Amino acid sequence: MSIEVRPASVYEDVRAVIGPKSPTANVCFCLSYRIGSRLNTSLVGPARGEYVAGLCRADPPPGVLAYDGDEPVGWAAVAPRAETSFARSGKIPHVDDLPVWSLWCVRVRPGHRKQGVSHALIAGAVAFAREHGAPAVEAYPLDNGDARVDLTMAYAGLRKNFARAGFVHAADTTSVLAGHPRILMRLDLR
Repeated sequence: MSIEVRPASVYEDVRAVIGPKSPTANVCFCLSYRIGSRLNTSLVGPARGEYVAGLCRADPPPGVLAYDGDEPVGWAAVAPRAETSFARSGKIPHVDDLPVWSLWCVRVRPGHRKQGVSHALIAGAVAFAREHGAPAVEAYPLDNGDARVDLTMAYAGLRKNFARAGFVHAADTTSVLAGHPRILMRLDLR
């Protein structure tokens, strides 16, 4: 499999990876950390997809997609931390005042897992952030050691995958996901 990572500017491809099976469903669509909770809860059914379609038309788009040929097989959400709920989080600390970008969701479609897609997505998200002037990228992965993680909750990524991409532990957090602590990892791009 040859994976190519591109900006997530094609809504139909984003929907194929992180959208609900039913257009009337009120699932995440990777909005819960991107927008405030009031707006997030007000976007129901098709309005969620319409909002994401608008993000895909924006510059920069809301993240990156991994493709196997023309098929979208993975997604990574990446944006300036100041534009996410991580900017106001009491559980995820601020290491310093650097205008970092946050990489908070890595999803690989079933049938394409364990083929290096998540590694390509992390690298592609870092390249995307760098191209848009990010001085550093932060991630908030699970520090699960060798413990198995429920795939539904693995969207935050795993410490070992970010370490493999050159990220270093920058701080502990008080956030826990699926019973595993999350840590703040950072990759300096300067």
